[in-house]
This record gives sequence, structure tokens and C-alpha cells, in this order.
Amino acid sequence: MANIKSALKRIEVTERNRLHNRSYKSAVKTLSKRYLATVDAYHADPSPDSLAAVTASMAAAYSKIDKAIKRGVLHPNTGARKKSRLARVLKTMEAPASSSASQDS
Repeated sequence: MANIKSALKRIEVTERNRLHNRSYKSAVKTLSKRYLATVDAYHADPSPDSLAAVTASMAAAYSKIDKAIKRGVLHPNTGARKKSRLARVLKTMEAPASSSASQDS
């Protein structure tokens, strides 16, 4: 343990920041999982209501990722990667549906 007053203060500040950052990271993970669950529900039963739920949960996840980037919790490339992976999940779900619809014509 540190003996110098400024070192003790830095330890307190670091711990406070670590807990704050952890809460942001946890929120990003939670919203991402919630988004993936709504995408699965949309894939099981594609309807306008479930699509609206997907877009709403995607917007919430994107917003939290952007705020984490702005506050320095996540690196900008990490945030971009997470957003890209979320978008790709929905894109792959929609692609088979649209390609099968065009093949039926």
C-alpha cells in the first residue's frame, strides 16, 4: 500500500474510475444481448412490431456504445467493431429471407 498522500489519492481515483468504466461495459454487454434476443424473436416471427423492437434495441445499444467511446471507456475501433457485429447479425437474418423471396418470383 502506498504511503504518499498523492499516491493514496490516485489509488482512490483509479478505483472510482474502474467501477464507473465497468458499469458502462456491463451496460453495453447487456444491451447487446438484449438486441440479439430481439433479433432472434424477429427471425422466429417476422412482423412489423418485432422489427420495430429490433430497431429500438439496436438504437439503444448503439447509443450506449457511442457514449462509452465518448467517455473513453471503449476505444473508438472497439466501439466500431461492436456496432458492426450487431448490424451484421440483423443483415444475415434478413439476407436469406430476401434471397428466397426473389427466387420464388
